[in-house]
Amino acid sequence: MTHNKPKLWTREFILISTVNFFLTLVFFLLIVTIAVYAVAEFGASTSEAGLATGIAIIGTMTGRIFIGRLIENIGRKRTLVIGLILFVLTTLLYFVNLGLTFLLINRFLHGMTLGMASTAAGTIVAQIIPMTRKGEGIGYFSMSSTLATAIGPFIGLYMSQRTSFEMIFALCVVFGIVSLVFALFTKVPPVDYSRRSDKTKGFKISGYLEPKAIPIAIITFTAALCFSSILSFINFYAIEIDLVETASFFFVVYAIAVLLSRPFTGRLMDNKGANFVMYPAFGFLAAGLLLLSTASSSLTFLTAAVLIGFGFGNLQSTTQAIAVKLTPPHRMGLATSTFFIFLDAGLGFGPYILGFIIPLTGFSSLYAILGFTAFVASLLYYVLHGRKERARLAAASTS
Repeated sequence: MTHNKPKLWTREFILISTVNFFLTLVFFLLIVTIAVYAVAEFGASTSEAGLATGIAIIGTMTGRIFIGRLIENIGRKRTLVIGLILFVLTTLLYFVNLGLTFLLINRFLHGMTLGMASTAAGTIVAQIIPMTRKGEGIGYFSMSSTLATAIGPFIGLYMSQRTSFEMIFALCVVFGIVSLVFALFTKVPPVDYSRRSDKTKGFKISGYLEPKAIPIAIITFTAALCFSSILSFINFYAIEIDLVETASFFFVVYAIAVLLSRPFTGRLMDNKGANFVMYPAFGFLAAGLLLLSTASSSLTFLTAAVLIGFGFGNLQSTTQAIAVKLTPPHRMGLATSTFFIFLDAGLGFGPYILGFIIPLTGFSSLYAILGFTAFVASLLYYVLHGRKERARLAAASTS
């Protein structure tokens, strides 16, 4: 009976999703504008401008690695609030003009504060979502990121053509302060640490990464590597195939596809298991990349955006839900940071890795190769998680 389902859209869930939306919005707004700022303000070279963009992603990964280990000691809400205070302070430092080196250092620190705050937000939301609605809840929560990745670049590009960089930074500060206020009003229930047995001292990999989440995080990395080709090279490819005007709609269409499919795929995961979402999502991602490799018209180009939205958009939320479901509550922070570290690594280092392949293949062949890679990733998923999921569901249905 549906009326017995535990409530998902609680006050806390809405507040944390809004915090995550503004955090991601600021990040992507600056991603598309900071390279232009570095060139205009400091005369940065192309590679230096690229570094100003990418170093924030490295900072985010660094922040996640350390906060995943410390979050349960500091406290989840306290970690979120401290992260957001530092996020606002480092956003304010964009107004301080002390040269390119200072900008690069601040970009790294800004990325670290984002890693800290967003890992805490992801951990809190995984905690407050009812267990029977984890897939659906995380699907809705990660829609806040999807919306932000479409709206952030749009605002950034719109403002950079019409206003000063100071106005852009001021808007980012406002968004940061709104996030902080929302976080302060969020009530986070206490966590039961009675099962905690990971208090050993000294360096252990399990102190920084959650071993149970690593197999599914490897799948996340592979999918993110494929998607990084879209984030970084879609505009170059559009110029090559003479679809520049269409390219500006690519991420809007992608975001709509994700927003339309997420509510169904989240419920499907909770009711039928992750495999029912994961295998079709790999199929959609592979088909989208292969179609993109043959694109010669706006219709095929944007149809590829829809397929990639159905594919990567749902792989991202489902793998996050799997990572959280596999881990005990007291290690949820580490599981969340492990998932995001592998996601960020795929998105952050993917363009660098693929940059070596493009001169040999060209863009069209690259997308074809990545379409095949997505298919291979589905086989890897079967080996690392899918068959265990199938066995677990079979055992549950017979009991």
